[in-house]
Amino acid sequence: MLQYYAPLLSEGFLKDERCTELLVLLSYAFPFAAVHSCIVGYYLGGKEAGVPALSQLIEQTVRILSVYLIYRFALIQGNKPGVTVAVAGLIIGEIASSLYCLKHIRESSFLAPLPKLKLSSFLSHGKELLFLSCPLTANRVLLNILQSVEAISIPLRLQMFGMLRSDALGTYGVLNGMALPCILFPSAITNSVSTMLLPAVAEVQTLNNKKEMSSLIQKSVYCCIFLGSACCVFLLAFGDWIGAFLFHSSLAGKFITAMSWLCPFLYTNNTLISILNGIGKTALSFTVNSISLGIRIASVFFLIPLYGIFGYLWGLLASQIFIFLFCLGYMYRYIRR
Repeated sequence: MLQYYAPLLSEGFLKDERCTELLVLLSYAFPFAAVHSCIVGYYLGGKEAGVPALSQLIEQTVRILSVYLIYRFALIQGNKPGVTVAVAGLIIGEIASSLYCLKHIRESSFLAPLPKLKLSSFLSHGKELLFLSCPLTANRVLLNILQSVEAISIPLRLQMFGMLRSDALGTYGVLNGMALPCILFPSAITNSVSTMLLPAVAEVQTLNNKKEMSSLIQKSVYCCIFLGSACCVFLLAFGDWIGAFLFHSSLAGKFITAMSWLCPFLYTNNTLISILNGIGKTALSFTVNSISLGIRIASVFFLIPLYGIFGYLWGLLASQIFIFLFCLGYMYRYIRR
């Protein structure tokens, strides 16, 4: 389907016909990515983090090596490699990780034989699974769609602010390619915590142990807030230096310093959303993320034309504060009742 609609998406949505070839190539990664995601989710649900961690390591290693080798081979052949090399590396990485997961799950004793289920039992479990999974799937789809809208709209709105097209694209590139990775780098720790927290919370919630639930929530939230606050202070003090030292860009330093205020909320929100999903409130997490994304999109369309890229950063901060306050308030009420 993506291959069929690739020209329409490229010209009508992405506003660049050069994306057609990339979308067609990217479609070949979908089957392998689906297999990889399902198996990783199965192991994480059983609190087995080894296979997911190693599969992601294999994916990234193979992706980087394949891009490098394809790039070198193209140069030897006298060709000038383009961005398709990166897409090819992504596909090869997904293939490698999915093959590893398939091999491991066939050989592992962790996968017990599936019991025979009656049709009524199958429908009952299927209904329960769909009730929990549909909001999560809708949340992910909505997130990807709105992030695409965001990525397309920011340079266009920067032009309405008065920037030239090249300057608008350059500003967005500095924000998204330089400053944001620095802000998100420590969140790898909190993302890992939130991933493993979901099955743990689900287990405690099933046992209806409110005391254990309260202790689990408090420990994880306090640790994330502490990490985010420490990173905030560090980036406020050294953001300009990081931009100049790593990227040789004063603009990147300004963005890193401005976005440092996101850290306490950004790092904690992943954990809070994971806790919501763990207690079965997937529809609520979908609603919270939707409102948060709505705030970000509103800042793109209404604040960027007036205040430039910093209008978007204000909206980004407001969206993270909203998630933080709402989830904390809901957790407090959930534990107290």
